[in-house]
Amino acid sequence: MDFIDLHVHTNTSDGLLSPKEVVYWAHKKNLAAIAITDHDTVDGIDEALFYGEKYNVEVIPGIEINTDYKGSEVHILGYYIGYKATWFKDILKKISSARFDRAKKIIEKLDNLGLEITFDEVLEISGEASIGRPHIARVLVNKKLAYNNKEVFDKYIGINGPAYVPRYKITPCMAIEYILKSGGIPVLAHPGLIKDRAIIEELVENNLKGIEVFHTKHNQDMVKLFMDFAKKHDLIITGGSDCHGVFTDGISLLGSLNIDKKYLDILKTEFHI
Repeated sequence: MDFIDLHVHTNTSDGLLSPKEVVYWAHKKNLAAIAITDHDTVDGIDEALFYGEKYNVEVIPGIEINTDYKGSEVHILGYYIGYKATWFKDILKKISSARFDRAKKIIEKLDNLGLEITFDEVLEISGEASIGRPHIARVLVNKKLAYNNKEVFDKYIGINGPAYVPRYKITPCMAIEYILKSGGIPVLAHPGLIKDRAIIEELVENNLKGIEVFHTKHNQDMVKLFMDFAKKHDLIITGGSDCHGVFTDGISLLGSLNIDKKYLDILKTEFHI
């Protein structure tokens, strides 16, 4: 049986590995295909495609767009997106610019709490990546101002934290529209992490094409729940590890869910890819 992983991040967003390294590890793990789904950026796709050919790993151009629904984060995955379209890149640039502004405001709030870090220190961690809260967390951990990223989010920069700053808001329906316009397939990411399940029904009515049934944080009850939901609403079934590096808490996530390649084959057949 061939296995796939359709939810993978690189260091062009908040992952630890370069696109080349991600593809290399996919090859080492004998994965048949992976999808590069960085947050609000497509900067890692070309490099991943190049090394996908070299290592004989099918690479699917994708994205994970962070959106807001009634104050809660909802992530929309896009597969086989037309990532080179100028209009699409312009939208992502606007999101990226807002990320910079948000990071600066978070750093200012942290400073007021006595946690002194600089924007340059965060940029040094993020490099060319789409800047985000995980980069801020890493600086705090590196400076021994916190034990780990989880502590940073729980105590300071999570949604209920004193240094939290709301994101530039794109709605899930807007993300679906952008992905469809680019020629891609919009899929709801990790629905098990969404508190208000009413959003899922609403998105189905607004051209959502698939749902991420298999995810690292989905237990067996969730898998069954969303599998049944997908079948009821005729949605494509996908899955991925949401890998941000080779190891997380000592566990190798890339390809760890052993997702059958048949789900990718069905997606391709359904959308004539």
